[in-house]
Amino acid sequence: MYLDEQLEILIHEAPQQGVPIPVMEKAVAPTLKLFASQLQHEKYYVLQGKNRSWMMTTLSNRKNPKEEKRVIYAFATKKDAETFQGIINPEIRIISIPVTHLLFQLFSVESIDSIIFLEVPGNEEQQAEISRAKLQNIIQQQLRRLTLNPPNNNNIPPNLA
Repeated sequence: MYLDEQLEILIHEAPQQGVPIPVMEKAVAPTLKLFASQLQHEKYYVLQGKNRSWMMTTLSNRKNPKEEKRVIYAFATKKDAETFQGIINPEIRIISIPVTHLLFQLFSVESIDSIIFLEVPGNEEQQAEISRAKLQNIIQQQLRRLTLNPPNNNNIPPNLA
């Protein structure tokens, strides 16, 4: 599934998520596409608990252990998800999710601070991190731009006298 097709699904489902379609089309979708196009895969695998929630990991700053963030790991392959940190638990499921949908969840779920994308199969060192704050900031900039420069829906030339 290509990014544009993924975004069309999100735009279509936007009202059920509480996001007006114009906001999704003009601010959210372009931002999701920008971030998704910087990643290597169109879908990723995430770990899901028995209550259907994503498995979050809390990471501490080495220099300041009180500074923490909650992350979701997104894997390039199902095998990488299965073998991540030796996790063997029958209650954990591995689900495949389109990259734009994953980023949309990051945008909308406040309990997640970042998603860490493990880009290269078999290599946990090759990572790309996208923070919810950065994603939300760019979407907010897009929304401000829309409100400051609303689309001109009339076709009357400005110099018509």
